Amino acid sequence: MKKLKLISRLTIALSALLLISAYFIPLWQIVMWAPQYPEGLEMKIWIDNITGDVKIISALNHYIGMRHIEVSMFPEFGYMIYIVAFVIGFGILTSIVNRRYMLAAYTALLLACGTAALVDFYLWGYDYGHNLDPTAAIIVPGMAYQPPVIGTKQLLNFTAYSGPDLGGWFFIIAGILAIATLIFEVFTSRKKI
Repeated sequence: MKKLKLISRLTIALSALLLISAYFIPLWQIVMWAPQYPEGLEMKIWIDNITGDVKIISALNHYIGMRHIEVSMFPEFGYMIYIVAFVIGFGILTSIVNRRYMLAAYTALLLACGTAALVDFYLWGYDYGHNLDPTAAIIVPGMAYQPPVIGTKQLLNFTAYSGPDLGGWFFIIAGILAIATLIFEVFTSRKKI
């Protein structure tokens, strides 16, 4: 069982500690622009809440048959705080235990959580944008209003952007640090052989 270099242990501790930001700053953002809203309407997704222009966005979406956006529609908010706490703890434990297999497991855990979050967001967006009220005020035959997972998409007269907010960027940096550290550990140990 190979031990980690000191720099790797410090980097993994930093990676884990970056995730604490999830409890204090938003992870994701959705911004929508239209001629009548040139300044944009913004929705911030936190670890356990949604803030921003949620009421205005919900009211506009209701005209095209989408459900009102409410915190209660996201059961993930009830357990995300525990998942993130587990990942932080596992990262710190990896730094303390000082074994490469733990580093590989921590890296895999970060990648799995990030992938699961994006898949979950896609599935929610698909359901939200496709299961429309047939009695809505505005119906465009064949039109679905699934928001983009990442990037920009035109939805009628709105341009919608979805992407990481500051907390999401910290998660991405934490993942990059973990991957880079694992590559560094594998590469430097092969050089010695």
